[in-house]
Amino acid sequence: MTASRLSLVRRALLAAGLVGTLGLAQAQSTTRVLVGFPPGGGTDAIARILGERLQQDLGSPVVVENKPGAGGQLAAQALKASAADGHTLFLSHDHSITILPMVTKNPGYDSAKDFVPVAGFATFVNAFAVSNGTPAQSFKAYIDGVKAAGGKSTVGIPAPASVPQFLVDVIAKQNKLDLVAAPYKGSAPMMGDMIGNQIPAGVASIPDFIENHKAGKLRVVAVMGSQRQAAMPEVPTFAELGLKGFEDVPYYGLFAPAGTPKAAIDRIAQAVQKAIAQPDVRDKLTAMGLTVGFMSGAQLGAREQAYGKVWAKIIKDSGFQPQ
Repeated sequence: MTASRLSLVRRALLAAGLVGTLGLAQAQSTTRVLVGFPPGGGTDAIARILGERLQQDLGSPVVVENKPGAGGQLAAQALKASAADGHTLFLSHDHSITILPMVTKNPGYDSAKDFVPVAGFATFVNAFAVSNGTPAQSFKAYIDGVKAAGGKSTVGIPAPASVPQFLVDVIAKQNKLDLVAAPYKGSAPMMGDMIGNQIPAGVASIPDFIENHKAGKLRVVAVMGSQRQAAMPEVPTFAELGLKGFEDVPYYGLFAPAGTPKAAIDRIAQAVQKAIAQPDVRDKLTAMGLTVGFMSGAQLGAREQAYGKVWAKIIKDSGFQPQ
């Protein structure tokens, strides 16, 4: 059947009320999942795992669209500029949604006004890791090694003015060290420099580190959170090591442009809940160091607000000024 003939048939069916306009539009539309970091990093991998399952549940194509730069800021701005039709989503963690608006004078978006939480699907923790070129086998050994070398060193972070940067700042102050946080455009390039021994240490999420940690290409020596992580139970928490205040854990969720119809939000949220209930999806995400669990849009919004209060104080106490 030719395209013109097919179009005539569709119009006839619509005129007869046999095919709903919304159903036809959904069948023809592609859902974009924006990711604010380059391919190869933890967030990108998570988006592709979830996107593959969502495609099955939504019954229409789902594509991951990487918009790296400024710690996810460019992707967030792209979400704000997108049509509120339920076909553009932003898969993000705490940095782009909660932290960036607090540390940037003009981020180009207001999470509370410009976005609507769709669904949360996991929490995770950040961690401190050392490269194989760094002889330290523990966090204490790393600190002692930096002190012995004059007290100055560089620590990679995936983005400027991020939770990893503030963690580096607290570690430096508590141990009277001069630690310079070196920002990268995402975790993937930072990981490349760590594996190549171009930088001695780094702070990023467990999903970013876990594969290379298990492969012996770098060593995670401390994790945030109130308890050790199931994916690497041998690694102590910062609280165990005497560094308090980093027990609250960040989150992963999907966000849509403000004004997106509730019916579209509910449909996607249901698909997310169904997706993470599948053993293969849950196992893949858990293996990456995530704690998988569904949050409704309202629950994700409340989680976002609570997390923001904790980090607003940490950022203020650090003396950091929005840039």
